[in-house]
Formats: sequence, structure tokens, C-alpha cells
Amino acid sequence: MVQLQEIVDEHFQEGQPGPEEDDADYTDTDSEISEESEYDPRDETLGDRLYALRDIVSPQTRGFISNTVATAGNAVKSALSFSGQTLWIISSSALLLGIPWALAWSEEQQVLEMEKEMKMREMGGDLLTAGTHDGASTAQQLGTALGQEAKPAL
Repeated sequence: MVQLQEIVDEHFQEGQPGPEEDDADYTDTDSEISEESEYDPRDETLGDRLYALRDIVSPQTRGFISNTVATAGNAVKSALSFSGQTLWIISSSALLLGIPWALAWSEEQQVLEMEKEMKMREMGGDLLTAGTHDGASTAQQLGTALGQEAKPAL
């Protein structure tokens, strides 16, 4: 059986040259942490807090998060670009096709109104120049010309 015997090296038993340390006046509570510091958490921004988390989050997770955010940003950019181009196509088409059509339609409506007014004037002129026939009143003649029964307003 083997027996172990401790050999004391005299070199390590001697004191080192230099000033002697007095550990009696040092305690764990005499650190800078317990003293009041100039740190104010209200001055810290969200970016500073996120930057401080870089040591907590592993590099693989940070890479995954970075790729995900970049992909989402590219998707949003593509969607906005596509919607802007679509809006440009629709608005320019409406200006090039819609405005001339609206002007032509408005002009056609004015022509129809003028024709209607001309017919009304012709019928009114015929009634005034014809006089009274068979004892009928002007309102009755106007009603027969228009194809409906004329009733007095009052």
C-alpha cells in the first residue's frame, strides 16, 4: 500500500519582501457598488439596453433575429413599392382616359338638354299661335300635346 507524505517547501513559508498588507480594514461592503454612483436609469435609451443584451443572446440567435428583421423590412419595402407603382398606373390611366370621357359625357348631356328645350319651345309656340280650337283652354291643349292630362296648379 502507498502512503502519502506532505513535504513542506520552506520557500513558500517565507514572507515576501515589500509592504505588509493589513486585511483587517477591508470588508465586502467597502466596494464602489454600495457607494452612490452617477448612473441614472432614466438617461439610458432603449438602444443602450438592447445593445447591452448582446452578451446574453447567442450569436446564432442574433443572426436569426437579424435575418428575420431584414426579411420583414424587405417585404414591407417591396409591398410599398408595388402599391406605389399600382397607384401611379391607376391614377395616370384615370387622368388619360377618365377626364376626356367625362368631358364628352357632359357635353352630350348638354346637347340632350338643348334638344329637349327646343322641343318645348316649339310646342309652346304652336300652342300660342294656334289659338283656341273647339273651346278648349290652353292648358288642355298643352296637356293633349304632351300626351297627359293637364291639371291647374291651384
